[in-house]
Amino acid sequence: MTPDLNAWEPFLLRAARLRKLEAQMDSPSVALRFEYACLLTEVGRTADARAAYLELLAHEPAHAGALNNLGTLLHGTGYRSAARTAYAEAVARHPGDPMGHVNLANVLAENGDPTRAREHYETALRQQPDHAEAHQRLASVLAETGDREGAERHRLLGFPGRALVTLPYRGERPPVALLLLARAAGGNIPLRHLLDDRIFQTYVIFPEFFDAATPLPPHNLVFNSIGDADVAAPALAAAQALLARTGAPIVNSPAAVAETGRGATTLRLFDIPGVVMPNAVTLPRALLTGRDAGRTVALHGFEFPLLIRTPGFHTGRHFLRIETPEELPASLAELPGDELTVLRYLDARAPDGKARKYRVMMIDGRLYPLHAAISTDWKIHYFTAEMAENTEHRAEDAAFLENMPGVLGPVAMTALAMIQSRLGLDYAGIDFGLNARREILFFEANATMVVNPPDPDPKWAYRRPAGERIHAAVRQMLMSRL
Repeated sequence: MTPDLNAWEPFLLRAARLRKLEAQMDSPSVALRFEYACLLTEVGRTADARAAYLELLAHEPAHAGALNNLGTLLHGTGYRSAARTAYAEAVARHPGDPMGHVNLANVLAENGDPTRAREHYETALRQQPDHAEAHQRLASVLAETGDREGAERHRLLGFPGRALVTLPYRGERPPVALLLLARAAGGNIPLRHLLDDRIFQTYVIFPEFFDAATPLPPHNLVFNSIGDADVAAPALAAAQALLARTGAPIVNSPAAVAETGRGATTLRLFDIPGVVMPNAVTLPRALLTGRDAGRTVALHGFEFPLLIRTPGFHTGRHFLRIETPEELPASLAELPGDELTVLRYLDARAPDGKARKYRVMMIDGRLYPLHAAISTDWKIHYFTAEMAENTEHRAEDAAFLENMPGVLGPVAMTALAMIQSRLGLDYAGIDFGLNARREILFFEANATMVVNPPDPDPKWAYRRPAGERIHAAVRQMLMSRL
């Protein structure tokens, strides 16, 4: 492994400058205090940096750079609500500054508020029409809301010529240089929380827009984060072509990811003992909107209630349960896209009437529990499930994290191991329920599963060890490939 000394040298220079500034912190200079806080962030002293930004803002509450940088720091350390407050204050005090609008829009989009996010991205673009990040992020928001034509227009304005992004490195020794492949249109593995910037110097490449004549940055290994096989076939093909230019080890090869679409996964896993598969078929919208729609789904083996979703969306967006054939026309009108995926509905309710959704991460051949979400709603996501105000639900979640085999039982554990083996991915996850026989009710398995750090609230402290084990497993996997 050859260290990227060019990435390490700026750290040494920043550290030297920081030592000089520490001797001048009795100065009233706002510029010096801001530089000091920025340097603390850049060398990874996040707690000290947060204190320095807060102290600066106590003297100059309207400092735009401090408000935006503090928001970014808070967001990166798990304080997402506080980050949103800082960005909102930056926008309120500096409504003509596009940076604040883009930062606030990023948080709004992340929190499931695409309408307000779009407003702030568009405000930023009125102020700075060539703002690359605003175009890129607005493209994602428009894609999530079904405006694919608008999304493509902003992608073409945001990515050409900007297909390589260098992320900050804050380590104290030469870094491991990591090439991270991502799809411009989304459908990527959310890895930012898992890649320690004190170890990895990360270069993000969007293969669809990367110029083949441009040399690849120096790197020790490659992580393909393009994970949604149902919508990312062109990006995966571009990634495969790009990888012909490197001899570095590859995590989650594009060829393996390409085999993990919902329909293909159903066929690959249907015969595993202890797994109840949902049957998934993607059909043209026209077949589901005609007079014979009920007969069409019946011919494909479906009964009502059934599930229909637009491919390429996650966290429950554009995903409906339809009880009867008569509901199809009105329900389909809510879903974007020319093709729709029909799935068998699997009832994951326990005797108490509540549904459980378990998520297990699959990393380098091992299984790691991430959460057990409990809800009265059939569509379960941890951030909307009935967990925050229910101590019994959190206790059940904790029991799963502490003793996954004991909670799931041997049939389910054996099935999970077989699913992981057949998927053939270095990094993936599976969402599932359990029936009365303790069999796996398969919801989905793919590479795009998110591992968000728990909020700082003490009631989530029990979840932190599980997240830390996953972080450590990812880091160990990457280091073992070198």
